[in-house]
Amino acid sequence: MLLPGPLKNIMRGRGGGAPGGPPSPDAAARTVLPPRNGMGNEAFASRQSRGLHEFFTYIRDQSGLTILELGGATQQNINFITNLGHRLYSEDFLQILSDTFGLDDTVDQSNPGRIEYFLRQSLDYPECHFDGILAWDVLEYLAPPLLTAVVERMHKIVRPKSYMLAFFHADDKLDAAPFYSFRIQDVNVLQVGQQGSRRPAQLFNNRSLEKMFGRYESVKFFLTKERLREVIVKA
Repeated sequence: MLLPGPLKNIMRGRGGGAPGGPPSPDAAARTVLPPRNGMGNEAFASRQSRGLHEFFTYIRDQSGLTILELGGATQQNINFITNLGHRLYSEDFLQILSDTFGLDDTVDQSNPGRIEYFLRQSLDYPECHFDGILAWDVLEYLAPPLLTAVVERMHKIVRPKSYMLAFFHADDKLDAAPFYSFRIQDVNVLQVGQQGSRRPAQLFNNRSLEKMFGRYESVKFFLTKERLREVIVKA
């Protein structure tokens, strides 16, 4: 679906319906909150992305697909996806995480009630609703109980054989990790801008990522110059 007008005219707020209710069929993104570093002037650098190329190879010859993005809505990404003939939903996953659990606080991320609330706020979609997920770098900020619940929920809301792209830091000794905004420039080019830093709840190697996505069909890794693992997961 091609979305007319500026970004502000096609967003939905979290207060637009009953808590935990299904998303509006005409909605493409949640309300964008201010940048998490409070600056909004991060510099973006363009770079090749093999993971992004793999993702778009999967959807390139199709149309009318539904894609979920977890990095917050940007007009550039909405334009790129919808101009390919697809529909984009966007959730500001880290903002919802902070709203639910507090900034850099993983204590309550094992609380079943809090986990269920978070899933309702961020991933409340029907089964097999999406044909792909752009998760970017948000998953490494989730403590194990919450991460397990999120990965299981994502497996439910994507269709079989669909693809997910996620990024993980390759340095397993980081006390604080940069987190980024990702803007799609081309099918194999990303514009990457650092928004700040945040303490990861856990860091991963290839083996732990394969275990995390054990219910998925396959996992493929690419290492970037920023020491990020680009991970393509096939449902």
